[in-house]
Amino acid sequence: MKIAIIGSGHVGLVTGACFSDLGNDVICMDQDVAKIRLLKNGEIPFFEPGLKELVLKNTAKNRLLFTSNMEEAIQFSQIIFLCVGTPPKENGEADLSAIEHVARAIAPHLTAYRLIVEKSTVPVETGLYLEKMIKKNISRKIKFDIASNPEFLREGSAVQDFFNPDRIVLGIESLRAKELLSELYKPFKVPVLITNIRSAEIIKHASNSFLAMKISFINLVSQICSSVGADIEKVAEGMGSDRRIGKSFLKAGIGFGGSCFPKDLAAFIRISEKMNVSCNILKEVSEINECQKINFVNLIRSKLKKIQGKKIAALGLAFKPDTDDMRNAPAIDVLNQLQMEGADIKAYDPCAMPEAKKYIKGVKFVKNAYQACEDADAALILTEWREFRDIDLKKLKKTLRHPLIIDGRNLYDPAEMKKNGFQYFSIGR
Repeated sequence: MKIAIIGSGHVGLVTGACFSDLGNDVICMDQDVAKIRLLKNGEIPFFEPGLKELVLKNTAKNRLLFTSNMEEAIQFSQIIFLCVGTPPKENGEADLSAIEHVARAIAPHLTAYRLIVEKSTVPVETGLYLEKMIKKNISRKIKFDIASNPEFLREGSAVQDFFNPDRIVLGIESLRAKELLSELYKPFKVPVLITNIRSAEIIKHASNSFLAMKISFINLVSQICSSVGADIEKVAEGMGSDRRIGKSFLKAGIGFGGSCFPKDLAAFIRISEKMNVSCNILKEVSEINECQKINFVNLIRSKLKKIQGKKIAALGLAFKPDTDDMRNAPAIDVLNQLQMEGADIKAYDPCAMPEAKKYIKGVKFVKNAYQACEDADAALILTEWREFRDIDLKKLKKTLRHPLIIDGRNLYDPAEMKKNGFQYFSIGR
């Protein structure tokens, strides 16, 4: 099939590369000319495991093309996926200006039937809005359909998630749209949920909000564990062993970040408020997430006695491992607060330091974890990279001025750290 991807970011580029690897002809369009130039030269503008190899393989086979020309993308395709950003406004509501811009840009170039599919995470009723915008700006009577096909890709494992989904959600309201998308997803042997567009839009927001709620709930429980001397790891194991609950997303830490959970949670709160539905539970999820970062800074403060003049090593900056994404990363707020209190910080992340420099000022970025820990009063674990899990603890201890590790991701076994001579403090243990 011939597919156009509008927006070549974390979602769009992964979606386009993966569809092309299934044998489809794909053109990825983005108005960022510099990004398209990079992609044409085989360079990927962000880190995602396995993506570069996939892009190079399919561009070499001429199944994956790149353009900054909207007309070229529309004329090329049967199905158009919208993968543009929907960032939060100040009030938390999703900003649909990019969706509106794309609708205006697509409409004049429609010369024959096209299926236009929302892939971006959008508020309920965006499909209806999109249809109205295209009809308003179309110059002739051309038939088209709108559909919703929400993505469930996790940064750091997006390629794997694309090829191994739990389910495929298709929000469709015409037989023609159903036939096209069913044919496109025919290679996948997983449950396909077919529903109307509004339901598909809500599924995405509700799913991310529920997962955020699981994270905040286990973080709330971790605070209780800290107060009474219980072990949050064992508590989570006991809870997760119940099939009704499940083990995923029951990992205590310093809170969730990234481009999805904070944004989608805020947007779902605004949707609930607009519909006059009480959303206190969602607001508490967000509040607990913010408190978890404050609690971690308080833990650091209590172990160092004072922050002023202390040398601190920050290990990990990205909001999660296997990505260079710094959007809403908990490390930003934690390190900014420590700097405000006079800490001298050296930081290391395997991938995210170029991005981190845009968000965190005044920190010295170094080449490896040992350089960050050199002569430090404490080391903080802020992202659970495998590199830190496999670190040489004996070498690390010799590098630190004081063998103090404050772990915001519960990366190590407390008994093992004690055995190796560390003062070790973590979340809810």
